[in-house]
Amino acid sequence: MTCTATFSGKAGRPVYFGTNTKMYKTIAQTSDFLTELDRLTAGLSRERLTLFVIPSFTALERARRCAPPERILLGAQNMGWADEGQFTGEISPLMLREVGVQVVEIGHSERRHVLGETDWMENQKVRCALRHAFTPLLCIGETAEQKEMGLSDEVLRTQLKAGLQGVTAAEAARLWVAYEPVWAIGTAGVPASPDYAEEKHRVIRQCLTEQFGAVGGAIPLLYGGSVNRENAVQLIPRPNIDGLFIGRSAWEAERFAQIIRDCLAVLSAV
Repeated sequence: MTCTATFSGKAGRPVYFGTNTKMYKTIAQTSDFLTELDRLTAGLSRERLTLFVIPSFTALERARRCAPPERILLGAQNMGWADEGQFTGEISPLMLREVGVQVVEIGHSERRHVLGETDWMENQKVRCALRHAFTPLLCIGETAEQKEMGLSDEVLRTQLKAGLQGVTAAEAARLWVAYEPVWAIGTAGVPASPDYAEEKHRVIRQCLTEQFGAVGGAIPLLYGGSVNRENAVQLIPRPNIDGLFIGRSAWEAERFAQIIRDCLAVLSAV
């Protein structure tokens, strides 16, 4: 089935849908997932749709053979900031380039709050990704405590300014940002309301525009945090939400493809 619907929202910008499978799915499971996802979405025009999947490191090489890069972009969940060296357990950008990675996820809340990564580390990774012509997907978000204290906007601005320190406007044009409130992620997460998500995306947009001018106004902003089929169609029409970064609701290819189709149908009606 080919999707021929067009949609005019977001001032003509592409709409983004992606998932990070975290420490789930074996090589075989990832292969099956991507093969099925590609089959289910092959008929959707990529003129204004960008689809990406970020599997585990061990699955990357096989994953690249399962989905054409022009239809599904392949991402890595993390990356070291040096080309090589004595960094046991890290993954070099050269290794990621070798297996066909296009997107690098940086600063996911689990990297920050479970594994102790700092804004300085995220900045080094962003700049490294840009040097190697990857698309950095910088993840930012406030904790429940920060939200309760009324610090959400300050936290988001700090993570952006620190994480993008030294990045030029020309480089920023290749950047994506994912807003993932920490309290909305995981099995116990509570999704942000569409109004709250839009409000924080507006803060992020304003900060990026202050940093990078007109380029900042065009950087894709994705919402992630307990996205499901029900709230996806409420989130995607919001003016400053350019896409959805979906967790477990996207880990079954048929369900992920249906969420994408639902959202495109909503946008075509706007």
